Amino acid sequence: MSIKAEEISSLIKQQLDDYSNDLAVEEVGTVTYVGDGIARAHGLDNAMANELLEFENGSYGMAQNLEANDVGIIIMGSFDDIREGDTVKRTGRIMEVPVGDAMIGRVVNPLGQAIDGLGEMKTDTTRPIEFKAPGVMQRQSVSEPLQTGLKAIDSLVPIGRGQRELIIGDRKTGKTSVAIDTIINQKDQDMICIYVAIGQKDSTVRSQVEALKKYGAMDYTIVVTAGPSEPAPMLYLAPYAGAAMGEYFMYNGKHVLIIYDDLTKQAAAYREISLLLRRPPGREAYPGDIFYTHSRLLERAAKLSDKLGGGSMTALPVIETQAGDISAYIPTNVISITDGQIFLDSDLFYSGTRPAIDAGASVSRVGGDAQIKAMKKVAGTLRVDLASYRELESFSQFGSDLDAATQAKLNRGRRTVEVLKQPVHKPLPVEKQVLILYALRQGFLDSVPVSDILRYESEVADYFDAKYSDLLKQIATTGQLPDGDKFDNALKEFAKVFKTSATATANK
Repeated sequence: MSIKAEEISSLIKQQLDDYSNDLAVEEVGTVTYVGDGIARAHGLDNAMANELLEFENGSYGMAQNLEANDVGIIIMGSFDDIREGDTVKRTGRIMEVPVGDAMIGRVVNPLGQAIDGLGEMKTDTTRPIEFKAPGVMQRQSVSEPLQTGLKAIDSLVPIGRGQRELIIGDRKTGKTSVAIDTIINQKDQDMICIYVAIGQKDSTVRSQVEALKKYGAMDYTIVVTAGPSEPAPMLYLAPYAGAAMGEYFMYNGKHVLIIYDDLTKQAAAYREISLLLRRPPGREAYPGDIFYTHSRLLERAAKLSDKLGGGSMTALPVIETQAGDISAYIPTNVISITDGQIFLDSDLFYSGTRPAIDAGASVSRVGGDAQIKAMKKVAGTLRVDLASYRELESFSQFGSDLDAATQAKLNRGRRTVEVLKQPVHKPLPVEKQVLILYALRQGFLDSVPVSDILRYESEVADYFDAKYSDLLKQIATTGQLPDGDKFDNALKEFAKVFKTSATATANK
């Protein structure tokens, strides 16, 4: 039986028509090494930097080192089931995390997966964890205050929306408390907050989340956490994931506050994975360059131009020092990247001055631009007064006979220190901060015993709420100080009804 050429041709065409066109071409490599949260793979010649890679067991990794012979991969999560010889394939996607309104009020890991037991989050929007920071022409100068609710910060080292202000100090000096109080104070301020806990104990993060819930702050907060039991890559990625979540809101014209607590632990995680990936050691034996790691993260915080919607992302990175040494490698790096620092001093903390802000070493490079006019007026000489008091205080220990002017300065200084003290989780609205600082500056506190200052502050605020709420409202809405005589008369009126305690009068 003869087969005609036409029949063969039509048969082949029919077979081709029936053939599925869903042919998938995948680039697959082989794992040559695995351990301590990293893997090496051979055969992924076209892998991109930060590309998401999928292992045979379903785990994911991110291409970190692109070398001539292989690719260095950091593994997301557990690496116990990955073995040498396993296959790993490219996904063609740069590492990204889910973002969006569904994340607000949730506790997530650095991959954006919920870990609070409240079910799945429904969001189909993602952003790459690494994103180029806005350029000079895409930004505008910082001009809008971000109120922390802490008198010592809002008066001495004000923070503006879009600023990067470092919180630095030794272990257990209240760095996290400053950050949490700032989040609590953003209630009704049209601000979305992101708290990134890096290497914090799970129990500590739990207590911070409970505090935020108690004060109603979780309604506008996302908590990203990578605990100390997580592999180093998760700690390294956590702040970048938080920044990506914040950028989503910033580029949609909203205002974001992001806290990285703390970047010292991220630097240690980066060092660990870099040494395992055999990156060349850099300055002070930090492999690669930790300065670049932190700068490309913090530069993403900005106040965007009106053309881009005018959104902002304010970053408060936290750095832990050893014995107050701010001249060490990591602290000086981050100080040079940020727009100022809030330095918390352990001696002040243990002497009962809390928040333990060292006015001499703390600075805001935005300054008065991040303050309302009323605050600028009442806080104008506060820093100088505080600095001269500290100097006089050390000298006065050696001399008993002091002239009246020196005595007056010391008395005012003691009251200034007392006024700037504040209990934890009790942020104060800016108008009440202005009220007590105005009373201090105009001398209304000079006759009040130091031990009664905090009671005076509480009672004068209640008195004004009851009788002169219009004056407080004027400060809050216009940002200006009310008419001087009105303010003075109201404070004189309160002075008549304020009673000093018997013990304070005896010790005066």
